[in-house]
Amino acid sequence: MTKRQKTAQNGKGCRSMTGFALARAQHDGWNLRVSLKSVNHRFLDVKLRLPEGFDLYEMATRQAVRDRMVRGHVEVTVEIRPSTAAPLQINSELARAYLKAAEGLRGAGPKGELDVVALLRLPGVVMGVTPEAPETDEERERFGAALSHCLGEALGKLEEMRSAEGRHLAEDMQARAEQIGQQAAQIRELAQGLRPAFHRRLESRLTELLSETGLDPARVVQEAAMLAERSDVSEELDRLRSHLAQFAKLLAGGGEVGKKLDFLLQEMHREANTLLSKTPGVESEGLAITGLALEIKAEIEKLREQVQNIE
Repeated sequence: MTKRQKTAQNGKGCRSMTGFALARAQHDGWNLRVSLKSVNHRFLDVKLRLPEGFDLYEMATRQAVRDRMVRGHVEVTVEIRPSTAAPLQINSELARAYLKAAEGLRGAGPKGELDVVALLRLPGVVMGVTPEAPETDEERERFGAALSHCLGEALGKLEEMRSAEGRHLAEDMQARAEQIGQQAAQIRELAQGLRPAFHRRLESRLTELLSETGLDPARVVQEAAMLAERSDVSEELDRLRSHLAQFAKLLAGGGEVGKKLDFLLQEMHREANTLLSKTPGVESEGLAITGLALEIKAEIEKLREQVQNIE
């Protein structure tokens, strides 16, 4: 089994912040429906919709979400509907007001009749049955238990969905990280071939400096050190390799690692930029290193997009 497959199968894998879940329950002749929708967010942001009159359950509902989620924008919608088809109620007073208004418009010129079907379609004429908030302590406790159970089921489904997507994300991200590691290894090998060219440039620069009259020997040493530093990419490659190892470890460990992964990717992006700035000359090896460093930057950018959805 490859490292990537182990990461994907790890029970403590990363969790995505995107998901949807739905749970239903019955309570005293009513259908209780809890739907959850989550998307990525820097912190945990809970948006709650409860039926009118049921606000007393807001704090407990929000806390239940906080107990299970760490990051993401989570929308919680609680709906209560009759479990059987209930007779519709007609707002007769409002219907008569509509009819009276229609009669008053006849003299203004419009022609036509307001039939029964059109009247029933007007806002507020047909009223559905709305649930009443629990009144006694016993009723409130019983409904609270039903809501808690239904919400818990929905949260469990949401966690499963977020975990499944997180595993897929982790597998793809690990593949990209491995690709970056391979490209970095190629750069290290190519950099060995640049040493002769670097020595030629160093000799040329030193000869130029030594030919100048009254030149401070300390400046010659300084110039040589600067040229050596500008051409050596081993430190950047070592740091990049270290970052990749930490990246793989975090992916395998799972948990709330999104922000840590994002930080590591910022560091990798910095090393890739330094590699590009240090690529010397136009020798074939230098051009190849530039191409590989650009590919590394492209992979890092893709990873940074993906990690924004990791909890």
